[in-house]
Parts: sequence; structure tokens; C-alpha cells
Amino acid sequence: MTRSDVAVTGVGLLAAVGLDARDSWNAIRRGSSGISRVTSVDASGFISQLAGELPGGADWKGAAPRREGKGMVDRCHAMALDATTEAMASARLGAEEYSLDRVGISFGTSLGGARSGESFHRQWLEQGLRRADASLLRQYPLHSVADDIAEQFGFTGPRTVQSNACAAGAVAIAYGVELIESGHADVVIAGGVDPLAYFSFGGFSCLEALDPLHCAPYTRSSGLNLGEGAGVVVLEKRAAAHARGIPVLAVVRGYGLSADAHHPTAPDPTGRGALRAMKAALDMGGLAPDDVDYVNGHGTGTPANDSTETRAVAQLCPAAPPPLSSTKSMIGHTLGAAGAVEAVTTVLALRDGVLPPTVVPPDAMDAPHGLDIVPAAGRTGTVEVALSNSFAFGGNNASLLLTRDASTAQRERSDPTGRAVLITGAAAIAADAKDSDDVRAALRAWTPAYGARHVTLDGYGDFPVAEIPEKHLTRGVNPQMLRRIDNLGRRAAVVAADLLRERKLSREEASRTGLIFATGTGPLSTVEAFQRELVRTGSGNTRLFPNTVMNAAGGHVALLNRLQGPTATICAGGTSGITALHFATRLIQRGAADRVVVLSADEAPVAMLAAHARIPGFLSRERCLPFQDSGKVFGGAGVALLLEAAEAAPPGRTMGRIEGFGMTGDTSGPGRLDPSSDGWLRAFQEALINAEVTPRGVDLVVSAACGRAAIDNIEAAALRDAGLGAAVVSAPKEIFGDAGSSSALLGVVQALWMGREADADTFGRTVSERRIRPTFRSALVSSYEVGGSYQSVVVRAHDA
Repeated sequence: MTRSDVAVTGVGLLAAVGLDARDSWNAIRRGSSGISRVTSVDASGFISQLAGELPGGADWKGAAPRREGKGMVDRCHAMALDATTEAMASARLGAEEYSLDRVGISFGTSLGGARSGESFHRQWLEQGLRRADASLLRQYPLHSVADDIAEQFGFTGPRTVQSNACAAGAVAIAYGVELIESGHADVVIAGGVDPLAYFSFGGFSCLEALDPLHCAPYTRSSGLNLGEGAGVVVLEKRAAAHARGIPVLAVVRGYGLSADAHHPTAPDPTGRGALRAMKAALDMGGLAPDDVDYVNGHGTGTPANDSTETRAVAQLCPAAPPPLSSTKSMIGHTLGAAGAVEAVTTVLALRDGVLPPTVVPPDAMDAPHGLDIVPAAGRTGTVEVALSNSFAFGGNNASLLLTRDASTAQRERSDPTGRAVLITGAAAIAADAKDSDDVRAALRAWTPAYGARHVTLDGYGDFPVAEIPEKHLTRGVNPQMLRRIDNLGRRAAVVAADLLRERKLSREEASRTGLIFATGTGPLSTVEAFQRELVRTGSGNTRLFPNTVMNAAGGHVALLNRLQGPTATICAGGTSGITALHFATRLIQRGAADRVVVLSADEAPVAMLAAHARIPGFLSRERCLPFQDSGKVFGGAGVALLLEAAEAAPPGRTMGRIEGFGMTGDTSGPGRLDPSSDGWLRAFQEALINAEVTPRGVDLVVSAACGRAAIDNIEAAALRDAGLGAAVVSAPKEIFGDAGSSSALLGVVQALWMGREADADTFGRTVSERRIRPTFRSALVSSYEVGGSYQSVVVRAHDA
């Protein structure tokens, strides 16, 4: 694997012990705990009322300035904005330092604007849909956090949101490294954020995972205390930081990702998955276990997590395990923010040569024998190399390798390989099309694969929905496992089974195969069902809660197929699928995996339609007609693609390859889309440049047009300005509706199939009614998300 040379030049931190990095770090190194009785959430009906709440509690509003006329700021957004403001100041990052279109955003969160979503949901349940304040939903989608940051600071580079539960913040930093090293950004604002929320209290309380006492990681280990906060790092090339005279606080030398594929919620008790993540980070950085001076542990305080992690650390360095501590013992478990918050803590430990402690309550037991758990207060010492661990719900593991800029630790490392990446398998389900053959047939006939199902919304009438019938969501999945899997997970499981039925993997191959999961909005039907019961009864449903995290569906697929390689979950709306393709490509190119399954799953539940029904003309009453302002039809789908290194791919299985990506943004802001086509245009131009193809060399554009003129017209203008105005355009949302992250991946599959057809011109209808060249090979696939994110990919199909 190839070592990263990306530096951390600025940090921002909000936590229970301080509202900036200086105060938080001083409190942490002293061993001061911020865990106390929560005031911003009514937790009176739950197992524990203790939490790591920001100073000020319910009265905290945030300090970052807001542009005029933006109204209420969700607590999650306010924390992210404050931490970003501090990180930029710390890095002395001004508009004159970098072009704003070269600044990317990679954030992690589990809850996002859940507090705003809960407020809307309560109003809907108690007063009816018409009286619910729909403006609350602008800041509800997870990606709206990144959209808000982009709007406030003017960043127009690529952006995305990772949501691997407790590992989200760490994975966001890892992907930030990839954005820089792949040339898509010069600077990345990377981090994580999560607020305390009624939803999370209800969920962890029903699982009996909360500790009514102050948590005691690695000692008593009788439960966790929830926390809230935000951690942000500014990433840039080390040489660039030196050139502009900015101190390098740390270097992200490597990262490791893995999947346990053991259990939907519990970690693998052997610690093998956690150990693989730490070893992968060290391999990427060219270092060995005995180079590690300190481990900032996951340390939640739950018995399963603590015992698993301590076992893994002991296995990493059996002769003399490095010092280990848990920041959560002072600030609580900040969920999706944890990986970033603890990465910031680790950076400051490297900077100051201080190992942060684990707070050990008076009633706690002794630390495990043979491990050096730093107790009570910070310990001064030499810290050149550190690991920061995040081991998430569902067995999603992430480890960041951080070193001092002046660290002399160095082992043999490989040079960038630039391995060729091939697409060797594809499968899809969408709307009434139950498998790939049906999807292909619907495209050939250009007949909508929906029409029988409608949703009735109180006061708004009936709307068509292109959902997948439940009877189509059982094929190829173990019936015993199926009972544990929710609606979103079932479509992911079915389409993954279809893919891997065609390309059978040996047990050994599966154990080294990665899984990158994309979803537009996640398991929205499960989230709504869990929250509805929680709001009405005050008690959470233990069967539903494990499936409310965004990475649950991917975790089920990993478990069903024993996929244990690198894993991540992207939840950034309609651009998530292309982000997943990019991340998977980078993992294979750098040698972290020989093959990766890129998987998407999206649904169109009542809650999604309810959020849009009050917008005049937004939803179609009949069918979706792209570029004709018919209104949207939301749909459900699942897509699975297999990417493999050329040297690992079986002969004769190549369907095509990815030629280039374009990933950009604008400053539209949450819930909006700028009528200017500049952001979308740059995504097209960047994809064409990276693919080394001219507009004339594009045989087909697979459009993201969705039947909303306010959106379709922007894309049409961008295509025209990119020189693609005369291109053959296909708009498959007419056939399958708008299926979130899956729509772009359906477009990729369409292009691959068409490239293998003897007569691609008979494959569906095009918007322009132009004929497709008989030598069809290259397609550009377009995607966008409201809030101002645009991503495109150029795919080259291969002959059958």
C-alpha cells in the first residue's frame, strides 16, 4: 500500500469539557470529566440521564456567525460551523491561500439534524401533516451539514458525508486523504459531528447499553454515557503547508478499514477485525506495531467493545502493548463525531508530547492485566507515532495512523502502484423490475417500471411511487437472517446475492473483499417507525433500533457474504453512488483491497413523500417525464457493482472500466439549488479532463433529470456549456423514478449493458431522439443533490 503524505494543519474541537480545542485539550490532559446530568434532552424515562453535554447545556446556541435570513440553526449544524471556524483559523486558511473550488468537505455523522427531524415528526403526529413546519427538514438530511459548511465559507470543491455509525468521523478523515491524493482537492475540511438527541437516548436505552453511573472504559465497563461534539481537521499536502509557512500539527500517514462480518451489532470478540484495521493503517504508513507510542482507543465503556479492543491491542503488540486511553471517559460517546473528536485529541497529544488519560471512577475495577491504561491525568512522554481507533456498531472498524511531522519512524514502503481497476460484475433491482433481466427489459422497452402503487397523504391526495414490492425482497437471502433485516437492508442483500451468484468468491477471496455502501437517505422507513413508537410510548423498539444506523444494510451484506475487507458507508443524497465508486477505486489503486463491492440501496417511504408533498408541483400525480416539468416520482432500487484490480480479475469477466470522475459543489445551502449551472458544469468538465476524453468522444450522457424544471434546466445548461449539447442523452428516471444514490449507479449499469449490446441503438429511447453510434463505448453519468453537490463519472464499456 502507498503511504499518505497529507498533513493536519488546523484543528477545531467542541466537547463536554470545552467549546474550543484549547479549553477541551487542557481539560482532557488534566483528566477533567464533563459528564453530568443532561439538560438539552428529556432523558427522564431512560436508563441513564448522564451525558457529555456541551458547556451551557440546553442554552448553548453556537458562536459561528450566520448569514442573514437563514433562520433557526440546528444544534448539529451549529457545532459543525463552530468547529470548522476554529480549524480554519488554526490553519490560517483564508480565501487567498487556496482557490475555493479546490477546498473539499468530508464529514461524518450518525444523527445529523435528527433534532430538527424529531421536531417535525412530533408536529406531524400531534397536529397533522399540514400543520407541521416543513422548514425544519432543510437541516435534517445528513448531507445538509456539509451543504451548510460550504454555503457559510464559500467552498465549492467536492463534498460528501460518511455515516459508519461510531466510525464515521474517522472514515471522513480517511476519505479526505483520498480526495487530496487523487487530485480532486488541495485542502479538505474533514471531521465529524453529532448532537445529543432523544432518538439516540431512546435507542441505546432500549438496548440497555447506557450506564446510569459515570462510564468506566477498560475497567468496570458497565455501559456508555452518550456525548455530543464536533471535531474538525484541516488537511493539505505536507509540502504545501511547509511552502506557506504553516506548522504541521501531525501527518496522516495511513488508515485502515475493515469489517467484522460477525454480528449485526456486537463486535467479533476475538478482536480480529479491529486488529486488521490497525495493521492496515500501519502497512499503509510503512510502519510496524512496535513503532506505535500511543493508542487513542475506542473505549466506549461497554463490556463487549472494551474487551474486544483490549484483546486486539494486546495482539498487535504482544510483548509490550503501547499506552492506551479512552477520551470517551471524559466527554462521553459522541457517536458519528467520535472518530474525528478523538483524532483531534491524538493530534494534540502528538504536538505536546502528552498521553491523555482515562478517567477511572472510584468504583471502577483494575485495568486488564498486561495493558498500560493511562489513568487519572495526562502523562508526559515521547509520542512520535499514534493510532486513533473507532470500532463501530455492526463491526465497521477504522484506525487512523498519525505521526509527528518530524517523526523519524520509517520502514520500507511501496510507491504508488496506479493499478488498473476493472468492473467485472453488475446487478440491479428497481421498482417493479425484480432482477437485472427485468431492469434491462424495462430499459429496452422504455416502459415505466411502476404505476400500480400510490401513496395517499392526508390533505394532499395520491401520488405514484416506484417502490420495490416486498415479494421481490427475499430471493437468495438466508430466511433466518432475513427476519433481522429491514426494508432497506433486504434490497441491498438481494442485489448483492445476485451479483455474487454470478461471480462466486472463495472464502479467502471474500475475506479480502471490501464493501462500500451508498444510500441517499438511509433506512428512512425504519427510522420513522422507531421514532414514532418512541415519541408515542417513550420506549424504543429493540428490534428496530439496530437497523436505524446508515451502515446497517451494508453490515448485513458483509455478514451474509463474509466480506471482511475495507468498508465505508456514504450517505450524501444522490451523489453517494459516485462517491462510493471513487472511494472503492482508490482503495484498489493503493493496494488496500484487490476487489470491492460497490453497493447502493434506496427506498421511497411515506415519510419521504410527506416531506415534499406541500411543495407545489414537486411530486408528479402520474409519471415522471424528465425535462417536461412533470414533477418527481420517488423510487426504490438496489445496485451492486464489483470492482477488481486487473491482475485479480478472472479472464473474460470485464464489463468496463471507470475512466474519470468529476466532483464539485456550490454554495446553494441546505434544501436549495443554485439556478446557476457553474457547479454542475465543472463536474462535467472535470470528469472529461480526468478521463482524457473530449465532448465529441462521449457516446451517451445518462442524465440525472427528474421531472423538475428547476433542476433539469440547470443540468441541461451545464451540458450545453460543457460542449455536450449535441450528445445523445438518456434520462432513465422516467423508467425507475428518482432512486437516490442508486440512480447514478443504475446509469453506470445501463452504460455497461449498452456497450456490450450488438446494437446499442435499440436499447431504450433517448431524450434527443438521436441515434447512438454503433461503436458505442463511452458514457458520462450525471448526479446531483439539492444543497449544491454534483458528481459525474465517465465509464468505458468493454466488448462482451
